[in-house]
Amino acid sequence: MRLDELDRRIVAQLLENGRASYAQIGDQVGLSAPAVKRRVDRLRADRVITGFAAVVDPASLGWTTEAFIEIYCTGATSPDEIYSSIRKHPEVVAAYTVSGDASALVHVRARDIQHLEQALERLRREHNITATKTSIVLSRLIGRPIDAPSAG
Repeated sequence: MRLDELDRRIVAQLLENGRASYAQIGDQVGLSAPAVKRRVDRLRADRVITGFAAVVDPASLGWTTEAFIEIYCTGATSPDEIYSSIRKHPEVVAAYTVSGDASALVHVRARDIQHLEQALERLRREHNITATKTSIVLSRLIGRPIDAPSAG
């Protein structure tokens, strides 16, 4: 689906403040509240907008340790097989198939180093994971929300 400039501006407003009313968004983009609602409904139906969520600081919940783990799998393990192996681990907050030697890159959050080690050991016990390489995050330099796509 191609987004027009108004769609992009509406998405940008929602990314900035997901709790903004249709009237508030309309004031910013030059549309009535019902017109914004129709567009948001269409963007949701077309899966451009896939949901709304609260963004919470993980440290406030006690999850102060994070790491990126390269996982290496047996043979030609499919993305679906990797997903099945890692999705049941609550510490995994994101995972990506990647180019290069690793099969996937997994973003993990934990309460502390001991919890991280436990999560890592559980991941290593998965039948198709043969090796891991872990990088512990020391500090976050940039943590941007997803930006609206630029025009063009």
